[in-house]
Amino acid sequence: MKLVYFAWVRERIGLAEEEVTPPDSVTTVHELLDWLKTRGEEYAEALKYPEAIRVAINQEHVRQNEPIAGAREIGLFPPMTGG
Repeated sequence: MKLVYFAWVRERIGLAEEEVTPPDSVTTVHELLDWLKTRGEEYAEALKYPEAIRVAINQEHVRQNEPIAGAREIGLFPPMTGG
């Protein structure tokens, strides 16, 4: 699946996007975030507060308990503020 990183998530990880194949045990957005944190210090720092990360599967915003099966693209966003 393709992961797309936005704003400071992208800056901290150092990538705009990447293709990943999570282990079969990773079935939800929350589990994906936990798995990503194990991939290196930059991921751990970017995802230190997973509850603050907003996620879109196939360009639709979802909750972190959403299954990732069948996802072609998952976007990770920092909290958004308006102005």
